Amino acid sequence: MKTLAIVNPAAGFGKCAKLLGPALDKLRAGRIEFDVVETSHAGHATEIARNAYRDGYRSFIAVGGDGTSFEIVNGLFPQAWEDRETPTLGFLPLGTGNSFLRDFTDQGVEFASRAIIEGRTRPCDVIRLKHRDGIVYYINILSLGFVADVCTLAGKFKLLGPASYGLAVVLCLAQFHKRVFHLRLDGLKDMTTPSTALLIFNNSKFTGGNMMLAPNADASDGQIEIVEWSSNRFDFIRNFPKCYDGSHVGHPLVWQGRARRVDLDFDQPIDIMVDGEVMTVQCESLEALPSALRVMV
Repeated sequence: MKTLAIVNPAAGFGKCAKLLGPALDKLRAGRIEFDVVETSHAGHATEIARNAYRDGYRSFIAVGGDGTSFEIVNGLFPQAWEDRETPTLGFLPLGTGNSFLRDFTDQGVEFASRAIIEGRTRPCDVIRLKHRDGIVYYINILSLGFVADVCTLAGKFKLLGPASYGLAVVLCLAQFHKRVFHLRLDGLKDMTTPSTALLIFNNSKFTGGNMMLAPNADASDGQIEIVEWSSNRFDFIRNFPKCYDGSHVGHPLVWQGRARRVDLDFDQPIDIMVDGEVMTVQCESLEALPSALRVMV
């Protein structure tokens, strides 16, 4: 099976380009054969993956961060799902967050390299987001509310590097927007959230590298893990550190649920964060595609 390593040299604020050589050499030393192509602009990994899939590649390595794997997944789907193919995706986490891989290890590149060399794989669901203007696929997290607001604002301070997120957190806590969302779970249960600070739809547990926002998520259970937090500003600030060990879900104002499909009744576009990427879309529905991908972990 032909393997293609898709490299985002800009990932991790340029860290990926510096660490790339030794990381690829380690795979070659493990007798892994693969082709390599580098991205040059946003969305390029999607184009590369889509064309490579058409050319017969079924195994891919995302070299970068969550954004790199996100783009690759969106290059493989929906075609792989329609073809009843199950592509394989490995990771060399040389980016900033690398949140998806955190579900399986805290050893980063070392663990990911061994998984590729040893050929370890497991099934992974893919979540399909339909919005008014198109479709997006993801394997980690879709966030509405506080996390999405932070990521959107951090993008305006890119020149500050990693410090942009710290500044964005402070500013978003100062503004602290809350919203009401209208949902339908599995076509049966209508749900209107209370005024909500954070609403996430997860396939895996972590975001932001080491924040365990959805501690009960399982990336291969065929379900979307939903966490909704309706706290006020000061209670949210006091309890937010618990997101790092997942204990925030014990808060009385946190609701958890699961669904195969979620219909989203939104009357206007909203800022969202999906697998580290920020966009503004009018969301319509979410659906889990069970075991649509195999991941090397």
